[in-house]
Amino acid sequence: MWAPMTDEQHDPDTPVFREPGWLPRTGSDQPWDPEDLAEAEGKDPTPENVARAKEELDKDGPAAIDRTVP
Repeated sequence: MWAPMTDEQHDPDTPVFREPGWLPRTGSDQPWDPEDLAEAEGKDPTPENVARAKEELDKDGPAAIDRTVP
C-alpha cells in the first residue's frame, strides 16, 4: 500500500511515497520507560504512577504500550 508522506522538505503538492513492503512502527516498537507510559496515560509521573506503570510494563510488556499508544 502506497501512502503519501510529507515532512519539512516536501509540501502537500509534492508527496513522497513509501516503498512497497514498508511497515509502520507501532508505539511498542521502541523502548519505553515507566515514566513515559505514565505520561502517555495522561498521568503525572509521580512515584506512585511510575511504580504502577513499571508493574504494568513488567507484567504485560509491549501490550501495555499498545493499549495506550496504538
